[in-house]
Amino acid sequence: MRKLAVYINFSTPAHQARIRQLAQRLGFQADFFSQRDEAILDSIESYEVLFGYPPPGLVRRAKNLRWLASAAAGIEQFLREGALPNPECLLTNGSGAYGPTISEHILMVLLMLLRRMPEYQAAAAERRWPYLSPVRSITGGRFVLLGTGDIGSNTARRLHALGASVTGVSRSGQSREPAFDRVVPLSGLDGVLPEADAVILSLPDTPETVGVLSRARIALLPPSAYVVNVGRGSAIDQAALIEALRAGRLAGAALDVMTPEPLPADHPLWDCPNTILTPHVSGNMSLGLTCDLAVGLFCRNLERYAAGQPLENLIDRAKGY
Repeated sequence: MRKLAVYINFSTPAHQARIRQLAQRLGFQADFFSQRDEAILDSIESYEVLFGYPPPGLVRRAKNLRWLASAAAGIEQFLREGALPNPECLLTNGSGAYGPTISEHILMVLLMLLRRMPEYQAAAAERRWPYLSPVRSITGGRFVLLGTGDIGSNTARRLHALGASVTGVSRSGQSREPAFDRVVPLSGLDGVLPEADAVILSLPDTPETVGVLSRARIALLPPSAYVVNVGRGSAIDQAALIEALRAGRLAGAALDVMTPEPLPADHPLWDCPNTILTPHVSGNMSLGLTCDLAVGLFCRNLERYAAGQPLENLIDRAKGY
């Protein structure tokens, strides 16, 4: 019998039952392992399909693997030469599962910045009772979203519902998401940054996204603008961002990703004014809905895989997405 391995920590009995029943119907034996469960090492070469969060070292040992279904949205560790055990191995990611949870994180930190919560938190730590005015609103705000995929589209819907103007930036300059008021290609980014109340990045780590928010582009943002990053830290010139925050050339930032991770205790980002830092937690599997969406995506793709149909979220390893 063909075999698939599920290598995750978030599965519930209901998730396992759903996968097991589908696998049996399609002629697969499904085995379940918790992450870092070394029991998988004894049988890893017997699996045709691997779903979850496997480390690269484990994947390289799966000599007969034909499909790696990563539950993560970011799969750059599997794009390196030799990362997959054979050239026929298909690679998919978990894009589509994270839009709701990460877009809610974006709304949270945006509202915290606009309503001056970092300043109130600092005052509370000193037992002061200030009145900070004025504050700002999402309503009527102008937001630039670098990335118009699942996360960008979910964020655009929420911002649009709150009365914001939303500009998307994508490779093609197009998006099927109607919540964007307009979408421009990357070549048009410089033209929209000077009018942004906030620029929000949800980009993967690819050669074309590294340093996309460069020193020159940070300088195009108005002093009232915020920077929010939930994609990859490599997308921002971090040294230039720190300088702009410290000099008051930006109003603040909210970073869930940075370089390096974990951020060292003596890193200058910790001391930047009006800056919210979170330890890469905007996504993950903390929200039950995210877990349900990830399992649902895998099950849909398992049906397609068994039928020889094209897979959702199939990664072009040459392009990196």
